[in-house]
Amino acid sequence: MKKNTSLFAFLLLLQFSFAQSSKIYLVVFKDKKNSPYSVSQPEKFLSAKSIERRKKQNISLNASDLPVNPVYINGVRLLGVKVLNQTKWMNAISVSISDEQLLSEIKKLSFVKEVKLTADLASPKIHSTKFDQAATTKAASTGSPSEKAITTSLNYGPSFFQANQIGIDCMHDKGYMGQGMTIAVLDAGFYKADSLPAFDSLWINNQVLGCRDFVTGDTLVFEDYPHGMNVLSCMGGNLPGQLVGTAPESKFWLLRTEDAYTETIQEEINWLVGAEFADSVGVDVINSSLGYSKFDGGIGDHFYSDMDGNTTIISNAADWAVAKGIFVTTSAGNSGGPPWFKITAPADADSVLTVGAVDSAGNSAGFSSRGPTFDGRIKPNTCARGVQAVIAANWGGITTAGGTSFSSPITAGAVACLWQSNPSATVLELINAIQLSATQGFAPDSIQGFGIPNFCKADSILHFLIGINDLVSSQNVLSVYPNPFTSEFLIDFYAEKKEMIQVEMYDVTGRKVISQNQLVFMNTKNTFTLQDITILSKGIYTLRLISSDKTYNSKIIKQ
Repeated sequence: MKKNTSLFAFLLLLQFSFAQSSKIYLVVFKDKKNSPYSVSQPEKFLSAKSIERRKKQNISLNASDLPVNPVYINGVRLLGVKVLNQTKWMNAISVSISDEQLLSEIKKLSFVKEVKLTADLASPKIHSTKFDQAATTKAASTGSPSEKAITTSLNYGPSFFQANQIGIDCMHDKGYMGQGMTIAVLDAGFYKADSLPAFDSLWINNQVLGCRDFVTGDTLVFEDYPHGMNVLSCMGGNLPGQLVGTAPESKFWLLRTEDAYTETIQEEINWLVGAEFADSVGVDVINSSLGYSKFDGGIGDHFYSDMDGNTTIISNAADWAVAKGIFVTTSAGNSGGPPWFKITAPADADSVLTVGAVDSAGNSAGFSSRGPTFDGRIKPNTCARGVQAVIAANWGGITTAGGTSFSSPITAGAVACLWQSNPSATVLELINAIQLSATQGFAPDSIQGFGIPNFCKADSILHFLIGINDLVSSQNVLSVYPNPFTSEFLIDFYAEKKEMIQVEMYDVTGRKVISQNQLVFMNTKNTFTLQDITILSKGIYTLRLISSDKTYNSKIIKQ
């Protein structure tokens, strides 16, 4: 969409005038009493796909799923304030106030718990670094100077290298390209994504399910900042011979939560509201190539001590999304250099997959934010291409750009394909398999985390683990400890009768690596170990005990 110059100038003037007089506050309510909604009727506020996602992962509904009480919302609105959005997970609404005398009236309402300032639109603007690397681009018709386009079954062109680096081309060759999966992209705008040729197939095949702008409250996202469009291309782009995204057949929701020209806590709340919307429509994966630390006017500034996974609004929101069964990938941040160095929120969230940036050789990018979290957890979790990543260009065709903004969606699309192949897996099982498949799977650090994943290997790991039948740990029949082990482990087995059983171990490829006989006695704990386990390589194994009438299996990891 083209903007008329005079119209653009008018909108800027309007925005400036609005900024002189408005502040945004978060109004938090005390409860959800007398709500017209009930967890026994989730179909009134959640889609069938959202409910099904919960069922598949044995996730129960609770009060946080209930929408904000509309009586409370109207009670605030009647005071003369503008309600911008609402968040059920925080039980709150965002309001715009130009007359601060209304604040005392809001605080007097019996159902209001607290009121917090989230944005002063007249505050001096800071320079956010979140998009800095993305701004450094160059033409990439044939890839970087050291890389040549490769033609494969999907004809990736120069984008082959970022796909091949994480093994997603192998998944594509197996037929997993994100079919049936839905990804929400929470970003700063999707400039021209409705008209650029890289996205033609998304529109032809009805793969864009819809758009929402949680900054302005409408559905117009294609005239805004291009960052989200660049990010989308890493997953859903499809220009044969130039760019093929990591999930070219997934469906997408395009959600604008970030105002690229400001930096406020309100944008974290927008993200929270966007994540709630993604949950309600049944999204499987959220990609967030955003990060927050410092804000306009210093209102709500974060510090490294806040990067503990439990302090910032957006990090809590990301974990809440995972608790609803959504897989969340997020960029580690582009603050690897001074003065910040560390990850930015929500990269510190406990349950998300935080992705750092590497180059074509697997070397960490200098700008890629480092871990660990303030409370000592490994972050980033993994890494992917974020130096000269191939993306769709604003002017058509492709270009290259740098930033964890691109390593995250490259990974998110791969996650969609992996989950497609393993539909019964939970989010945490997916994360575990991805980390175990990575180059530093057993020796993570604070720069690359578990390293660069191999999604084809992660697929094998998941098939292997999920395919194990007759797991009996809940019956206290078979236990293995310590697990993971380094050199030796012990086996406790309660046998139903005295007999000679066969004890075997298999690696992730299904190859039998150990086999021995073991005499066990009836109705007692039989404790024993295996021979030759010290020579085993690091990795995941299946321990299998075969009796005369049953087979028992247990996962075991050598580290």
